[in-house]
Amino acid sequence: MTTTTPTRPEAQGIDGPDRQDDASTRGAWLVVMNREIVVRALNKTFLVGLLVSVGIIAALAAFMAWQGSKTDSFTVAVPAGDTVAAASVTAADAVPEEQGGGAELTVLEVPDDAAARAALTDGEADAWLHPEADSADGWVLTGEANPDSTLTRLLTAGVAQQTLEANAEAAGTTTAELTAGSTLSTDRLDGDAVDSQTLFFASFALALLFFIGALGSGQMIAGSVVEEKQSRLVEIMATAVPLRHLLAGKVLGSSVVALAQNVVFAAVGLAALSFTPTASILPSLSTSLVWFVLFFAVGFLGLAALYAVAGALASRTEDLQHTTTPMTMAIMGVYFLTFSASGTFETVLSYVPVANVVSMPVRVLSGDAAWWEPIVSLLILAAFAVVALLVSERAYRGALLQTGGRIGWKRALGAAG
Repeated sequence: MTTTTPTRPEAQGIDGPDRQDDASTRGAWLVVMNREIVVRALNKTFLVGLLVSVGIIAALAAFMAWQGSKTDSFTVAVPAGDTVAAASVTAADAVPEEQGGGAELTVLEVPDDAAARAALTDGEADAWLHPEADSADGWVLTGEANPDSTLTRLLTAGVAQQTLEANAEAAGTTTAELTAGSTLSTDRLDGDAVDSQTLFFASFALALLFFIGALGSGQMIAGSVVEEKQSRLVEIMATAVPLRHLLAGKVLGSSVVALAQNVVFAAVGLAALSFTPTASILPSLSTSLVWFVLFFAVGFLGLAALYAVAGALASRTEDLQHTTTPMTMAIMGVYFLTFSASGTFETVLSYVPVANVVSMPVRVLSGDAAWWEPIVSLLILAAFAVVALLVSERAYRGALLQTGGRIGWKRALGAAG
């Protein structure tokens, strides 16, 4: 009885990527893609990370909702029988929320100065409003330490209103007549654009979504490739599946999972924000998120292919830190640059692959981008993805079946023929 030792595909004269795809292998990429999705979806580390991330997003939104609904309350001590002081506190309590009010102020009448100081020391009162001792023209707000800034601002408005009413009555006129024509409203040239603080938060959130999705999924692709290569499983797969199909399946499967993960994060974030004070910007933010999903879906195809090559260039898991460094640095650069960018620099970034995955949706949210700009930027990103896929396919074919140490890009591209 004669036995034969299996040889590698290239030793058999079978070069997976170069042979013609027949009917039996034409749909192999779909099988590989389904396998990548199932394996990733059942990965405990991935599932735990997904649940933890969703929990963090929900917790942050809950904290913001709690902060937004929380009402500050203060107790203000005033001299007993001093109607002007009591009326000033009442006026401060009535300041509308849109004018910086919204706090609850309670009057605590005290018989004398000693009782007021005792109330501050014992914590019964947060501040003590009383006339200046040397003058009848002013008031003093005393606290055990510095009075709260919000309370000071509100009482300043309340005292000013009561003083104005008293002076108007003494002059034989009314407050309305004295303040006629003094109403000040605000307007903005950019219409309903999002304010700068909310825009910064949104850009940070989008940059973080890109960072988590691209880096986490990219590292998993590279790890999966090198594990199959190190175990020599890929040599068996290459006898049945053209290597370009193997790459296509891995890239598409990982892209589907990464995109689904970001869609989940975005959906949870939008649902959570609906319970916060920023709920008014949800329509604009939703449009920006749709663009982000489109840009991420296109851009990650190129990144996923590059990460797959990084895995093929390595012969051992320990080599991944070196082969994935260029992509990791690029992703970190996008993360740090995009959420802090502004002005002309942000406009430039919105056309640079893969920084435009974050920068262009941010410009859409700010109202700074014309209707055609996201389309042009997306086409540029698609061109980058196509070039990355073509170059990566060649390098992947040249490196995947080579062992014996870390492989360089030049050697991989040359080996593909």
